[in-house]
Amino acid sequence: MSRSASSRANRRGEPPPSPEPLPSPALDSHTHLDIVLGERPADGHGNWPSDDEVDAEIAAAAAVGVPRLVQVGVDVASSRWSAELAARHPNVLAAVAIHPNEAGAADDAALAEIDRLAALPRVRAVGETGLDRYRTGPEGWAAQEASFRAHIRIAKEHGIALVIHDRDAHGEILEVLDDEGAPEHTVFHCFSGDAAFATACVERGFVLSFAGTLTFGNAGYLREAAALTPVDQLLVETDSPFLTPMPHRGRPNASRLVPLTVRALADVTGVDLAELCATLTTTAERVFGSWAGTSAVDNLSVPIHS
Repeated sequence: MSRSASSRANRRGEPPPSPEPLPSPALDSHTHLDIVLGERPADGHGNWPSDDEVDAEIAAAAAVGVPRLVQVGVDVASSRWSAELAARHPNVLAAVAIHPNEAGAADDAALAEIDRLAALPRVRAVGETGLDRYRTGPEGWAAQEASFRAHIRIAKEHGIALVIHDRDAHGEILEVLDDEGAPEHTVFHCFSGDAAFATACVERGFVLSFAGTLTFGNAGYLREAAALTPVDQLLVETDSPFLTPMPHRGRPNASRLVPLTVRALADVTGVDLAELCATLTTTAERVFGSWAGTSAVDNLSVPIHS
């Protein structure tokens, strides 16, 4: 999601309560903590959340078995903030990018800054980048594609993962990836396709990350897609504060609500919940690399439940 009026629209109501903790640690492969904890002007000169606010949010996620987070940037300012957070906090890795819906306003200097940030040791992905045919009209599609191609090249140059935003552009996304050559690790953030598109992605070795939309009553096509995806090509995410899982749809999302989506994914795949948590963690570390101090992270306020 881009930071815009949509951030306000997706943060209505009181934050939901934390769910029952997971039986073993999992992760949130895509969150926007800066938006979860506040709003700021698009130029990046507003007030960022305080370290105490951010640390409390991360601790709340760890308390329910979600000690690993990937904080995702959507423009230069939020990408810098994401990289700085990952540098100071062992529970967080960062992804940096210019969001597709911001591509038309980005210049060469912005892409150069993303390239610089991508070289930092705890920046482990370029994204979210891709194509959005829903919010951007045809006049902006050429700029989106040029930006997407540039981000793919940055990810490959630095040997890190690519995190894709795909909104109503399944076929076009695959065409660009096939033409450019996808990075070794490519993640479809908030996977939104059907079984046929999932099969096309799986065959290419891509990882499909499912958000709270998996739990929606009208999302049978997503559950079908998840069911046919090999478990080692699955991830989970919140895209918080957006896409809050049931039964809290429409209220503000947060990384501490990941267990609701993980349990839904276990039901869909038929995989034992603890085994699924372990596999999701293994996949995340294959894609993004290890979180520093992993054993300490796992033990940070994470009650283990059977």
